[in-house]
Amino acid sequence: MTLRRFWMLVDEMARMSLKADASRFYLGYLWWVLEPLLYVAVFYVVFEVLLGTRRADFLVFLMCGKLTFIWFSKSVVHASRSIVASKGLIGKIDLPKALFPLAVVHEGLYKQAAVFALLFAFLMLNGYGVGANWLWLIPVLVVNYFLVVAGSLIAAFLVCLVFDFTIAISMGMIFLLFTSGIFWDVRALATPEMTDWVLALNPLAFIIDAYRQVLMVGVAPDLFHLAAVAIAACLIIAVMLHLLRKNSQFLALRAITS
Repeated sequence: MTLRRFWMLVDEMARMSLKADASRFYLGYLWWVLEPLLYVAVFYVVFEVLLGTRRADFLVFLMCGKLTFIWFSKSVVHASRSIVASKGLIGKIDLPKALFPLAVVHEGLYKQAAVFALLFAFLMLNGYGVGANWLWLIPVLVVNYFLVVAGSLIAAFLVCLVFDFTIAISMGMIFLLFTSGIFWDVRALATPEMTDWVLALNPLAFIIDAYRQVLMVGVAPDLFHLAAVAIAACLIIAVMLHLLRKNSQFLALRAITS
């Protein structure tokens, strides 16, 4: 299969999944933005209304963090079961195993485009004007996508090997939810050194902070750190694609017998 045909198939699978998913609900495609907004609403009620964060821009702050986190978490969790869930097809046709998690990632990319469009519109309505600094969103979005792909390929590979990893991945998402600075500011930690450690050890926290720096503060992200995350993610992607290709038959057997 050529690379062009491979990506055409990824896109077609993603589109078919989107149509099938929308057809199951009365509101259809509206759930692309309604579901993330409901998540934001829950966190806003808890941390702003009940606990009182006393931060004037907390809603925008929360949206930047939560909407970014949802993209990563939902893509990785759904992609983790993509190979196993396709065992009926895998048992009949020898397809590249990376096809299935990448189709899930591509599906999430379509949904996230609508979510980010809503976020950007909300920012502009609240006085965060579009400027040249928003161009920094391009490298941040690209690196964010690489991070999603890397996490999704790892998750799909592990779950195909041992299905119990689904539980570990779900627990990992809860851990990331509370350690990635979604409803608290990583730059408000006790010391700058602690902030640096969190941003260095948690690339998702760094990406979320980068969005906030560009959209809310109007400054460029740490480009050296951004490049380091991009290189690490690309290396992981390359390794996982190699493992998925090299162990294609073994993974097919594991998926069929799971």
